[in-house]
Amino acid sequence: MTSRVHKLAGQPAPVDRLVNIPRLITAYYSEQPDVREAAQRVAFGTSGHRGSSFDLSFNEAHVLAITQAICAYRKLHDINGPLFIGFDTHALSAPAFATALEVLAANGVEVMISADDEYTPTPAISHAILKYNRGRSTGLADGIVITPSHNPPDSGGFKYNPPDGGPADTQVTSWMEALANELMGARSSGVARMEYAKARRAATTHAHDYVESYVSDIGNVIDMDVIRGSKIRLGVDPLGGAGVHYWARIAERYKLDLRVVNDEVDPTFRFMTLDWDGKIRMDPSSAYAMHRLIALKDSYDVAFACDTDHDRHGIVTASCGLMPPNHYLSVAVDYLFRRRTGWKADAAVGKTVVSSAMIDRVASRLGKRLYEVPVGFKWYVAGLLDGSLGFGGEESAGASFNRFDGSAWSTDKDGIAAALLSAEITAQTGRDPGQAYRELARELGEPFANRVDAPATPAQKKKLGLLDRAQIRTTELAGEKIDQVLTHAPGNNAPIGGVKVTSKSGWFAARPSGTENIYKIYAESFRDEAHLQRLLADAQTVVDAALAQ
Repeated sequence: MTSRVHKLAGQPAPVDRLVNIPRLITAYYSEQPDVREAAQRVAFGTSGHRGSSFDLSFNEAHVLAITQAICAYRKLHDINGPLFIGFDTHALSAPAFATALEVLAANGVEVMISADDEYTPTPAISHAILKYNRGRSTGLADGIVITPSHNPPDSGGFKYNPPDGGPADTQVTSWMEALANELMGARSSGVARMEYAKARRAATTHAHDYVESYVSDIGNVIDMDVIRGSKIRLGVDPLGGAGVHYWARIAERYKLDLRVVNDEVDPTFRFMTLDWDGKIRMDPSSAYAMHRLIALKDSYDVAFACDTDHDRHGIVTASCGLMPPNHYLSVAVDYLFRRRTGWKADAAVGKTVVSSAMIDRVASRLGKRLYEVPVGFKWYVAGLLDGSLGFGGEESAGASFNRFDGSAWSTDKDGIAAALLSAEITAQTGRDPGQAYRELARELGEPFANRVDAPATPAQKKKLGLLDRAQIRTTELAGEKIDQVLTHAPGNNAPIGGVKVTSKSGWFAARPSGTENIYKIYAESFRDEAHLQRLLADAQTVVDAALAQ
């Protein structure tokens, strides 16, 4: 990152950095956003609508409008099966759940809420949708996940998953976004709503045991027998997230030597260590946020953590500590496509354009087709559903893969399954994933990678997102001939929303941030650190020149 690492990064969160929960909740109910202000409108990014009640970007008005828009979408597309809904441990999630249920019940939607008000991970919602819809062509189910993922404690988030179980695509979210803002502009006059107590008692509201449904089935995705038989010691930190009570149930059912090192749930997340910028962020891929679990690495054969909605994973091994996400994705691909003999013979490997080229090399050696797509897990949904993809992964520590028989498990990211896979790899091969990655690097070449941020105005960000290949006029990259200039992903020809430039020994990609006035440059060299720095320098020169046109 170009930003300086905060002096308190990796340290326990001081009291003055904890969010004031009563004020946050009060703002959720009392503040009224203004749709004329862009920052206060409903806006679906790659993972739903997110914001904070303090900023008037995630308030009751947003949730009322989005939920009514979902009800309208369901009616328009004849989606009349149950809607599976769950929420995570962020302070704004429970109020948003209550608001959503009031609207869903008033619209007569059959709603499946978690038994005993248990928190619900994103993959448990996706799993429930797919399990219900299997073998059906009518009366299909869909779902809502209330979570801002790993974002700070003052954040709220709201995601819709259609009957395919994965994140809704842009066509769906754009329609919902437009209607939601129209409703919000009318001060929710078009929103049907009933009192929360009545919504809980409504004949359409049903309790569903997400924990039992998920835990009892995960043995069809992960080889629990080999983990149990190996007697390896496992540690897990749920980071105070939605899967906090799933891990003990998994350990009990499958008789694993697995210890939950922290089962505390606190909406201030005061038990976290601060991230690189001094903020509390439940990011399992950050060495700063994962400081406590990394310190325990020698106590376990392998340890892992998940973010707040448990769709991302962080893997800590005795051999190397916290693994960079791209390293673990490479190991997972190499292991899964050798061991999952029940998958389709031509099942492809899914990766994003900004994920490591080590995955390309692993796939090539395995003789597997690479399916390279823009950033966003939605691009993997159809392939995971029909088995043409065995695995889909993102550089931000998100992944999902299919059951042993090749059928879909979760078409959204699943941090729990990805974390448990690290235990299976260790038990089955006798090497932890860190050791496995070192072997891959010896055999296929060692990459050097980094991501930096550069300032950009909104106009420049828009220009970068619409960049044309003809605007990249240089023919060399860090002293090598340019092989490809990509503005569309090779796997599905969808726009990258930026540019990727490749050469024999390295590549860079640049894309605008969806939330900040910056653009991100990703680069990777298969030569050395000096070559990586040349890639980053050339990348900034190339992009700056293109933006100046």
